[in-house]
Amino acid sequence: MNDHIASPSLRPVRGAARCAVAALALAAAAWVARGLWQFQLARSGMPASGPPDQGDGRHRPLTALENAYHLVSALGDAATALCAIAFLAWLWRVRDNARALSGQPPRYAWPWVYAGWIVPVMNLWVPRGIVADIHRASAPGERLPRAVNWWWGLWLAGLSGLGPNYADSTDKVIARAYEGAPLLLAGDAAVVGAALAGIFVVRALTAAQPQRGNEPKRQ
Repeated sequence: MNDHIASPSLRPVRGAARCAVAALALAAAAWVARGLWQFQLARSGMPASGPPDQGDGRHRPLTALENAYHLVSALGDAATALCAIAFLAWLWRVRDNARALSGQPPRYAWPWVYAGWIVPVMNLWVPRGIVADIHRASAPGERLPRAVNWWWGLWLAGLSGLGPNYADSTDKVIARAYEGAPLLLAGDAAVVGAALAGIFVVRALTAAQPQRGNEPKRQ
């Protein structure tokens, strides 16, 4: 009688993948809305009374359009937070499966799944490295999906374009929309592109794991 090597026990990922895809689509829609409002602000022009934040702790009453942007911005922040939670929950599962499939510990220890996004300099490559390692363990010998490089390149472009603009209050972002909308809109477009490319990343890595895990092992 021939002995069979047992297939590795994999965590179910399709449910987490569907949540991540939905959250990425929601985040993309939220950033499109943010960009549309910024475009409307730029088109309307700054009021004669000046920017909302007048300096020295003084703020003028907001216009209807500015009030609406505050709401859109808050909803966008909530959608982005939800997207981050759903994406990381999916990433944890496929990372665990990749370890089970390869039989090797991941190159990046578990804290980097979180810290890799926020530690300066390291956040330029660690998250992409985690995703690439997962794919390498899930589908050895197969080429890394192009969506991974598109996702990461657009994310870095959005990060570099948005970082100087969204570190301040919403009122200051409104002032920048009046004075420098092209930079804001370019950053928004990059983030939307990264979210859409991220959907393809989630789908590609999710599809690779069940295929590998369900293959019959050699006798």
